[in-house]
Amino acid sequence: MNTKYSDLIDQTYYFPQEEFSLEGTQLKFHDIDLMKLVEQYGAPLKFTYLPKISQNINRAKGWFQAALEKHDYKGSYNYCYCTKSSHFEHVLKEALRNDIHIETSSAFDINIVEKLKAAGKISNDHWVICNGFKRDQYVENISRLINSGHKKCIPVIDNYEELDLLSEKVDGKFQVGIRIASEEEPKFEFYTSRLGIGYQNIVPFFHKQLKDNDQVDLKMLHFFINTGIRDTAYYWNELNKCLKVYTNLKKLCPSLDSLNIGGGFPIKNSLAFDYDYAYMVDEIINQIKLTCEEAGVDVPNIFTEFGSFTVGESGGAIYEVLYQKQQNDREKWNMINSSFITTLPDTWAISKKFVMLAVNRWNDEYERVLLGGLTCDSDDYYNSEQHTNAIYLPKFKKEKPLYIGFFNTGAYQDTIGGFGGLQHCLIPQPKHILIDRDEDDKITTKLFSEQQNSEDMLSILGYDRNN
Repeated sequence: MNTKYSDLIDQTYYFPQEEFSLEGTQLKFHDIDLMKLVEQYGAPLKFTYLPKISQNINRAKGWFQAALEKHDYKGSYNYCYCTKSSHFEHVLKEALRNDIHIETSSAFDINIVEKLKAAGKISNDHWVICNGFKRDQYVENISRLINSGHKKCIPVIDNYEELDLLSEKVDGKFQVGIRIASEEEPKFEFYTSRLGIGYQNIVPFFHKQLKDNDQVDLKMLHFFINTGIRDTAYYWNELNKCLKVYTNLKKLCPSLDSLNIGGGFPIKNSLAFDYDYAYMVDEIINQIKLTCEEAGVDVPNIFTEFGSFTVGESGGAIYEVLYQKQQNDREKWNMINSSFITTLPDTWAISKKFVMLAVNRWNDEYERVLLGGLTCDSDDYYNSEQHTNAIYLPKFKKEKPLYIGFFNTGAYQDTIGGFGGLQHCLIPQPKHILIDRDEDDKITTKLFSEQQNSEDMLSILGYDRNN
């Protein structure tokens, strides 16, 4: 009988895969010895494998370059990193090694841009695309950046008041974009995004506030839908509506020369993940060119703002199974030595799934389990994989420690979880390890942050203050 955990994986997926392999009974991720990582640093731990960031950036740039050449597309392609996915310095440092640009979402992002400029990581030749709802501090910071000489800063207008607010603060001429308020799929709780200006209102807005405004040039139209870039009739229909707005505006506004199609590339959430990135890029470029040719206007320069795709697949978390609770005749709860709400908040908040695999004991028999976190919260659990409504792991044996890994967790989890701050039920944030490769392609590791201790949290809570 094929009852081993390795048999289960072989029967369910094509394995090994590009990033996953097996050495003996232990899992390797990008050739990283995960059990050696556990032996050196302990568990729970989180890690960031930095080379994956550069790899994904260059994969996307390659797909777009191939599509531009195939279709003899005359516009340029500009890869922007969406900083809200992960603001960490080590992430930006790695990403900026690859000739990319930056997209920001709020006021303090501009402070990060200024820090990166001071360190020589960004220059005035880098585009800084400023999305998000802009009020006092964000407007102040954007204006300071432009006034300092960063003319490639493009505030993307989100509402009717922002243009006036920026015009009051910016010295001299500057460029802007306009964000389209996309119409979401009917299954959403809202139909039109709160972000941007409605399709029907963009041309009237241009005539009212931009056409005769000598201080401002309209350079960019911004388009993004929450469901991301998917090969569905809905996506192609929304893209087509966006392109019609672009071509209409282009005929009225010669300075408009760029289309920002946002982010939305999915990342691998299962070993059964299947997505044809190259086809999607090729078809997007093809549709843009065809629409512009039909309308008799020049094709736009293309901008993207990939966040999760840039950093998501670089991250992972490793936990130890501490204990197993048999709660009824068919439910076994494996209790991990951390909390999903603390370390992988999207599993709790939006029922997001990540790639989950045993790190060791692949030759042991497997069983169906549920995974529970340490908080006193009934929602602190993980109960299924993306492809199935169950979790299977090597059988729990108290004398044989079991470690499990969650992979492709690098986007949003640390900031949503409140890195360095208070955690639910005061369950400490685990150690974080940075993994890289040296000049000889050997794997290197270093500790980025220690696991939180009680003093960290009590200080935030005010217990060490002199009253």
